[in-house]
Parts: sequence; C-alpha cells; structure tokens
Amino acid sequence: MKYAFYVLGILILTLGISFTILSDLGTSPFDALLVGLSKNVGLTVGSWEIIIAFLLICCNSLLKKQRPEMLGLLTAFIAGAGIDTWLFLLDDWVTPEQWYSKAVCFGIGLGVVGLGTAIYLHTNFAPIPVDRLTLIIQELMRTSILYSRTFIYFVFLIMALIFNGPIGVGTLLTVALGGLLLNFFMPITEKLLTPILAPANLSANYEKDHEAGM
Repeated sequence: MKYAFYVLGILILTLGISFTILSDLGTSPFDALLVGLSKNVGLTVGSWEIIIAFLLICCNSLLKKQRPEMLGLLTAFIAGAGIDTWLFLLDDWVTPEQWYSKAVCFGIGLGVVGLGTAIYLHTNFAPIPVDRLTLIIQELMRTSILYSRTFIYFVFLIMALIFNGPIGVGTLLTVALGGLLLNFFMPITEKLLTPILAPANLSANYEKDHEAGM
C-alpha cells in the first residue's frame, strides 16, 4: 500500500507541475530551470529532472555526511517520466489564452503540487532529491519546512534566470506560497494516511523481527 501511495503522490505532483508549465505564467524555480535547460541545451524536461536529481543526491550526501541515497533516482525517473507524459497528454487540452484562464490553470497546478508532494513524502520512501534537500536544510538550520523550502526556491530562481527559464508572476507566487502550501497539506495527509500506512509498517517491522529471530 505504501508503494501505491508513493507512485500516486508522484503522479499527482507531476500533474501539478505540468499545469504550472502550461499556464504560461511561470513555474517553480526548479521546474523553470528544467524547462530552461530543455529549451536552451536540449533533452526533455523529464530528462533534466533525472540529471539534476543525480547532482542533488551527491549534494545531499555531502551535507548529511553519509552514503548517497541513490534510491532517489527511482523517484526522479518516475517524476521525469510523469512530467513528460502529462505534458504530452495535456498539450492539446490545456491551452489557456486569457489571463484568468492562465491564473486558474496555474492555481490548480500549484495546489496539486503541494498535495502530491505531501502524499509521497509521508510514504517515507525515496523522496525526490530536492524535497530531501528541503528536509535536510530544515534539520540543519532547525527551521520549518516553509523557510527551508523558500530558501531552496530562491537558489533555483537564480539558476533559472541564468538559463532563461520561464520566470513570471507564477514563479514568484510559487516561491511565496510553495512552502506554505506544503506546510498546509502535510498535517492533512498525515492524518489521512497514517491509519492506512501504519498497519503496513508494523507488518513490515514484524517480518524483519521474525526473520532476525530465526
């Protein structure tokens, strides 16, 4: 069940990312960097998701002074494939032209991103490296997810500007509201998913203890 919610969370997350990209109002600094690299260097947005994820895994390893969490590449691969697939499927369906339709498209995307991120983070299985970095900075700086997320967004905003990524009012809203939305959804998803995931975790721990006893 944990793995089902893990995949579901990523699919919801990448759906939200695709909506923000298609809104043409600007996307998150991280996704703006991916789009900028895709347009100016080559490869798909999803491919850059995987490449940047590998670099972040190395960065996280240095910050935590532990072995690289290479399992994060699995999440990045699923996320990259999800972004490319959603963009392909939605390209002809989601084409907002007026400012209000773009705003609605972006608003949906931003909310869906927060929900999807909160869902898969609660499975505690191979988080996307950038989200793992959020938790690491939160721990090292002894601050909230809101502040650590906003700090990371600011760093990627500078990098996205360098690569001419799609920066706009949506980007600023993501920086301002991204951490807040994640902070909002985390307790809600925890309340909903804990009763579902707890029995599975207890069962897994029992099997490990049983094997150890044998």
